[in-house]
Amino acid sequence: MSKPPIPITVTKLEMKERPAHVRPQLPHSPDHARAMLMKLDSPPVHFYRYLYDTVGKDYVWVARRRMGDDAIAAIVGHTNVEIYVLYVGGCPAGFAELDFRKRGEAELAYFGLLPEFIGRGYGTYLLGSAIDVAWSHEIERLWVHTNTLDHSRALPLYQKLGFTPYAQEKAEIVPID
Repeated sequence: MSKPPIPITVTKLEMKERPAHVRPQLPHSPDHARAMLMKLDSPPVHFYRYLYDTVGKDYVWVARRRMGDDAIAAIVGHTNVEIYVLYVGGCPAGFAELDFRKRGEAELAYFGLLPEFIGRGYGTYLLGSAIDVAWSHEIERLWVHTNTLDHSRALPLYQKLGFTPYAQEKAEIVPID
């Protein structure tokens, strides 16, 4: 028996210029010195699925779970898609996926932390870093979508770091059993 659809509100946000106030800084913590952001080069699908599934499990991320390995490989291996993984103490702590396939734009397609790293300041660092990377390319617009199933601090964080909402819409997500 399949699960019923979940109604959501999707908020679409954008920024049309590099924010002057965003300077990514690691949080002050014992793990601070052992944290690093690395760009993945054509990651194996199983590793990408691990990141996507672990970060998104509490927020009903299903789009990529419905895709086959070849479709995911085509996206994550595309030269205009960049994936950055935050490592803390040698462990993956979160990731940001930037999609530059549309000329002049970047989509922050996916962004989030593994559950163990939420609430420790790494989200602000990772998002700030993703924004910084996006604007290092020749773009005129950076955009992201979030919804009411995402972490309760996602929308305020996007706005704090310079994204402006431009639209909202009602939708449904059909969970995977």
